[in-house]
Amino acid sequence: QVQLVESGGGLVQAGESLRLSCAASGSILRINAMRWYRQAPGKQRELVAVVANNSSTNYVDSVLGRFSISRDKNTVLLQMNNLKPEDTAVYYCNADVQQTISRMMNFWGQGTQVTVSS
Repeated sequence: QVQLVESGGGLVQAGESLRLSCAASGSILRINAMRWYRQAPGKQRELVAVVANNSSTNYVDSVLGRFSISRDKNTVLLQMNNLKPEDTAVYYCNADVQQTISRMMNFWGQGTQVTVSS
């Protein structure tokens, strides 16, 4: 099995910064894409940012220029700057994990709350 453990959430004021971290452990041969999703109350879960195995990245338009995703082996970071109240959500880590040559699975973390006050 694979565990994704997130940390770094909290309560901040608008304009401040937070850095989320997600560490993967367990039965891992290689991790392909790693992602951050978020879900605000009453809304669908949305993809915020993704980093591929070759370190290429993509972001949802609403965070461009403010958020930065990066990875180091089996850890993915999300640096969030100039936070806005609309960034308030539970943030989830997600990863495509190659466990064996023939087995690739998708895993989720438990989520970490980010609250931005105005």
